[in-house]
Amino acid sequence: MLQLYGRNCLLLDNGETHTCVQLISKYHIFCNHFKDAVLPLDKELYRVLICDNDYKRCQSCGSRFYSKARNKRYCDKCADIIKRQKAVERKRRQRERQKQLLYINN
Repeated sequence: MLQLYGRNCLLLDNGETHTCVQLISKYHIFCNHFKDAVLPLDKELYRVLICDNDYKRCQSCGSRFYSKARNKRYCDKCADIIKRQKAVERKRRQRERQKQLLYINN
């Protein structure tokens, strides 16, 4: 990772000591060297720090999946299954209502 001397950033060292921005931040504020030199080389670290907000957990199987949509709840595999189940349930309710209407009219 970043070259640190104690808690000071060597890249910012111009004779004065500068505390590394990474170490004092808890809201993902990174120094330019870290963003430009370290993150592109470490794909897993990049995914965790930068892209983690776009990953969600499937409410059906619990696996992680990528989604920019705010209301997406299921991974693609489970979404097809849930969609079929809801369609079956919706059709069952529709048929039940039709039976009730026929019974009332007769």
